[in-house]
Order: sequence, then structure tokens, then C-alpha cells
Amino acid sequence: MTSRTIHLVRHGPPIRPDLLLGHTDDAALVPDCPGMQERIAGLPIRMVVASDLVRASAQARNFADRLAVPLTLDPRWRELSFGLWDGRSVEAIDPDELTRFWDDPDASPPPQGERWCDLRERVGRALDALESDTLVVTHAGAMRAAVSVLTGLDHRSTWAFDLPYRALLGLRIWPGSPASGQVISLDAGTA
Repeated sequence: MTSRTIHLVRHGPPIRPDLLLGHTDDAALVPDCPGMQERIAGLPIRMVVASDLVRASAQARNFADRLAVPLTLDPRWRELSFGLWDGRSVEAIDPDELTRFWDDPDASPPPQGERWCDLRERVGRALDALESDTLVVTHAGAMRAAVSVLTGLDHRSTWAFDLPYRALLGLRIWPGSPASGQVISLDAGTA
């Protein structure tokens, strides 16, 4: 059974931190993601795929240019849509609604937002399309969904590890229907 290896990197801090940005298209504070070039330099990257949201896509363009590899923007790698909560701080949301969402994001999604199972489904389709040695520049929610799809971990379990801005996650994917996989590396450094 031949496996594929991919690497997911979370974009750098956005210009407006501490908000539920979801599909809100805010830029990253520093589009060239300092320190990340060195961290990915030793990886065998043949292509870069990124969320089409600018906080990920601008950094992905820098990576692809410096690595001299093709870049593809794929909206399936977007963050979870927080619907009416998009662009708001956690403090601005009714605490009971927020608690229901964190407890069960399928039964209690954000108003007009996306359910966890929908995020998992679209990220699962995006994973199926990836070739080995791909770097994906994306968001924490999409990274957690990828881990969930490949390992079977539920939403609570994927919150057991930290994915700060610029976190780099390596995944090994085995073919099958559905595909399965494992986490092979996690660099949560803030470089």
C-alpha cells in the first residue's frame, strides 16, 4: 500500500487578531510569514495548495515562488464559516450559544454558519485531490478537520493539540475508501 505525505501549515497572524474570522477575508499581518521558509526548506515540496482567503493565499504565493513550484488556490481549504459570527470576537457572542457550538458543532452551528460535518466533508474532498509532497497553506479549523477525516478523531479530540499561527503539521495518507492516515509531525513553534 503506497502512502502519500503532505504538510499543512497554518497562516500567520491576521491583521485583526482575536476574532472568529472564518470566511472573512482579512490579510495576514506579515504576508511573507517570516521564519517559515527555513522550516519548510528541508521538506520535499512539489506543489503548494492554499485556501483562497488572502491570509493564506498571500503566504502560499511566497512559498511557491521561493520553492519554484506550482500554486493552486482551493476554497475547500477555507476555515469553517462562522456565519453571522464571522469577524466578531468571542466576547461579542452569547456565551450559551458559543458553549452549545463548542459542545456540538453539528447540532448547534453558528447562525447561518457551517456545521463541523460539512467542514470535514469539504476538507475530505480536498485531501483526496492532493498529491504526495504537497504543502497546504490553510487555517486551524481545516487542519483539525483533515486530522479528523484521516484518523477518525472527533472535534473535541482534535482540540487536544495546539495549532498556533504558523504551526506545521505532517500527515501520512493511505489510500482507501475512505482514506486513512496519521500525524507524522507537528511543529507548533512560532518562528
